[in-house]
Amino acid sequence: MMKFRFRRQGTDPQREKIKQELFAFNKTVEHGFPHQPSALAFDPKLQLMAIGTKSGAIKVYGAPGVEFTGLHRDTSAVTQIVFLPGQGRLLSLLDDNTIHLWELVAGRSVLLTLPPFSPPPPPILLPSATRVTVLLLLRSCDLLCIGTEGGGVYFLELPSLTLKDNQTLLQDQITQSLPDDYRCGKSLGPVESLQEHPQQSGKVLIGYSRGLVVLWDLSARQADQLFLGKQQLESLVWERSASLFVSSHNDGGYSVWPVTSGNTYSHQPASSTIPYGEKHVHILRNHIHVPCSSSPVLLYSGGMPRASYGDRHCLTIQKDKDHVTLDFTSRVIDFFTVHSIEQDKEFDDPSALVVLLEEELVVIDLQTPGWPSLPTPYLAPLHSSAITCSCHISSVPPKLWERLANAGKAQRGRQPTHRVRNMLRSVQSTLIGNMHEDGTVRFWDASGVALTPLYKLSTANVFHTDCDPSDDSQDPSNDPDMQQEEEWPPFRKVGCFDPYSDDPRLGIQKISLCKYSNKLVVAGTAGQVIVLGLSDERSDHLVDVSVVDLLQDREGFTWKGHDRLEPRLKPAPFPPGFQPLVLVQCLPPASVTAVALHAEWNLIAFGTSHGFGLFDYHRRNAVLARCTLHPNDSLAMEGPLSRVKSLKKSLRQSFRRIRKSRVSGKKRTISTPTSKVQEANAALAEQEEVAPVQRRIEPRSADDSLSGVVRCLCFADTFLRDSTHHGPTLWAGTNSGSVYAYALEVPGIGSGRACERGGASESSVCVEAVLGKEIQLMHRAPVVSICVLDGRGKPLPDPYEAAQDLAIAPEMTNAHSVLIASEEQLKVFSLPKVSAKTKFKLTAHEGCRVRKVALVVFSSTAQEDYSEHTLVCLTNLGDMHLFNIPGLRPQVRYDCIRKEDISGIASCVFTKNGQGFYLISPSEYERFSLSAKVLTEPLCSVQLDRPLDPTPSFSTHTFQKHAADTSHTLGFSLTGQTEESPSTLSSPILDTPLDSPLSCADLTLDSTGEITVEDVRDFLTTVDEAENNLKNIKEEEERSTGILIN
Repeated sequence: MMKFRFRRQGTDPQREKIKQELFAFNKTVEHGFPHQPSALAFDPKLQLMAIGTKSGAIKVYGAPGVEFTGLHRDTSAVTQIVFLPGQGRLLSLLDDNTIHLWELVAGRSVLLTLPPFSPPPPPILLPSATRVTVLLLLRSCDLLCIGTEGGGVYFLELPSLTLKDNQTLLQDQITQSLPDDYRCGKSLGPVESLQEHPQQSGKVLIGYSRGLVVLWDLSARQADQLFLGKQQLESLVWERSASLFVSSHNDGGYSVWPVTSGNTYSHQPASSTIPYGEKHVHILRNHIHVPCSSSPVLLYSGGMPRASYGDRHCLTIQKDKDHVTLDFTSRVIDFFTVHSIEQDKEFDDPSALVVLLEEELVVIDLQTPGWPSLPTPYLAPLHSSAITCSCHISSVPPKLWERLANAGKAQRGRQPTHRVRNMLRSVQSTLIGNMHEDGTVRFWDASGVALTPLYKLSTANVFHTDCDPSDDSQDPSNDPDMQQEEEWPPFRKVGCFDPYSDDPRLGIQKISLCKYSNKLVVAGTAGQVIVLGLSDERSDHLVDVSVVDLLQDREGFTWKGHDRLEPRLKPAPFPPGFQPLVLVQCLPPASVTAVALHAEWNLIAFGTSHGFGLFDYHRRNAVLARCTLHPNDSLAMEGPLSRVKSLKKSLRQSFRRIRKSRVSGKKRTISTPTSKVQEANAALAEQEEVAPVQRRIEPRSADDSLSGVVRCLCFADTFLRDSTHHGPTLWAGTNSGSVYAYALEVPGIGSGRACERGGASESSVCVEAVLGKEIQLMHRAPVVSICVLDGRGKPLPDPYEAAQDLAIAPEMTNAHSVLIASEEQLKVFSLPKVSAKTKFKLTAHEGCRVRKVALVVFSSTAQEDYSEHTLVCLTNLGDMHLFNIPGLRPQVRYDCIRKEDISGIASCVFTKNGQGFYLISPSEYERFSLSAKVLTEPLCSVQLDRPLDPTPSFSTHTFQKHAADTSHTLGFSLTGQTEESPSTLSSPILDTPLDSPLSCADLTLDSTGEITVEDVRDFLTTVDEAENNLKNIKEEEERSTGILIN
């Protein structure tokens, strides 16, 4: 037999050009709540809020869609942030004792490279004495006061960050003015608080840890008044008239000190109060005294009795006789009030209180009686309960969107109004559905930069659980102990972060939504599969229950896991939104691993570690139950929540494998002349069959544990029995590389026997399923995805899409094919013969395994009517491989996620237009795009009080133009000062070829924004104006290189 070897064709320039018009990798936006926040600041002039994190990130938020993100080069925690009001600048203090200046720069994304400031140690004191404890920016915004651990106060000129040596105030200068009886040879301790005089500029209130408070005159360099406190100090705050100030202390109390002229020493405060008792209290911090037109509002965190409420995270609001203690589920980081800042106004009149917690952001309305909480338009915690799975729904119909939004508004009650104006040419309504451990599904508006909560679905009221209202204890009004607790302190639960699940069996694992029929299927940890329909009215009804036994009375298997959830036997109330229609309970009650919905056929398919089933939710009839267990699948009978998994059993299995490998190794050592010839022939055959660039793949054992887990399910109208008759089919893939294809007899659909029967109405005829094909992959690699392709090689449209002219009808004249993606390879089989057409061995070529697969439509940037269907694969190494279909020819590869980020890879979700999401922390999504055309592109602007020059005001540094400067829109981005020398980071879009990996892991800055608001003025420039601006700064840009940030 003659064999021919062909050389690979060279790259086609025309095809490479098309690739550049179709594919481009960009990480665009971070959605969600910042992970591990550590600092908070507010600019009342620009209405901007900044949050710093323990990883060194700074995120600035304005109105919905106005976001900026900066990242320090060192991953030190941000301990304090200070805005320069109205200037678009802010200062950050890091845990490594450095101070950085950031600013918004017009039109470009650059990172300033001036060195940060670190205060020098005095000649005698140790370096730890100069550790910065507090920052204060004077109203003139040209001088920064720095308090240190050694009690010294330093002064920096802004924006140059230069130290003013002649203004430095050391602790010795203060102690010389103290009375002898107060001095006592003791140190004053670190500087705990710095507050500028609200009426007289140049005077600063300095609070020391020991309790001393000094009113210092900067111009005269002398102390105007000394307040000889004796209790350890925590914070200071001025009253607006400057006639008094309030100090908070570590004993849980606060003191009011009058400020009088001519009195050098004040030995006692005018009054001292300990709100919650005198013994065993938490430190009272973050004290704010806000004057109002009626009476002042007192705000403070902490101060709770340690013995009784040591585990509470509280913030207290007091006004006259009104007293509320806000009880949060996570630690209070900081808070501020939104109030009037005009100097001519006599009162502040606060409108809102913003509290930054460790896990969420809470806003309290201070103008409404009762001080209710306000829902935030963004920064809602994605992880209010642990996320178990996610899905993306694109191009949501307007009617469905409106109904979900109305149901969500009814849930949230009062909703703030935001004047939002979209600058994008076209924005499709897209949703992200997050499934949670507490049995909820939360839908988020993912159309723009701000991820906004839209609607929450809860499935807990379908079952009897420990959190039922009927199971609660008796009315607290009948319990005197509860009455006393409610009366004092007056606790009120606030916030939606609740990491604890009352019953882990409620956790949602899979979801499927038909956006045209408004049908939803959710499946959970205890084998529950719920079919829901959308309703605009509240309903009280009983949910139908059907049980499907997937074991089919197979002997030798005993379920050792958790019990099933008990459904309610009485009608239950269900609010507007998705309401349950039928509950399908799988037995054994193992976690559901796959689910599929075909609303046009009224069918759902579900799979667990034991098998898969098919259910007709219209007729409430179980159609199919297929067990996929292997005789050795004992581990599948224990379940994810079982505690009976034995270490002895695991060790026994390991020793059996070792013994088996040793025995097989001994057998191979026996050498005979015949065996040597056979080995040589086998080696020659291997060299011919396996290319040198391919890795050898060992087949997996058939008796591996969990081999019966169903990984994917798929409905399709295709050719399975013969090449002339097509009809409904169901495809299922398992962990052992098995694929089952069933031909379905659906009344009224196709040309099956059910339609040919006479004398029976359509409603009385049941759906039938007949096994048509069974495929076993060679190496028994787990099946990740199954998709049927039509005669043109395109994926079949979703149910109702073709009928409503929302998609091109599938080509049914030519032969169909099925694309099966396993963890090791991609393979296309022809239908109905199921013969292999083409394949790509990903593991053999690249040494990686497939984790996620999606079929995506990529549109061209050059031709409006040109697009391609592409297969996108995410591997266990975190890289993206793109293949054309049905040829499976590799197109491009991108590095997207770090291979060590296992949770990020597992949480990745693709959209149908080339974007994707994955978790970078428990509370944040990273949004990326593989498409050159479809981008959720940052686009926002801020109106500043200072002149905004394209070249920064630091004359010693110039910057190189960013590639994105050719955009039609002029925006702003954060810049910051670091100690590194100027360097250049190449743009991954321009400098990296398409067929090589791209990495954005080293980027130190990312600006985000997409939707602008009328509160923050936006503006656009034409192409000519942008070019002129670039020409004007061209000379400055060429002097030295800068750091390019994508």
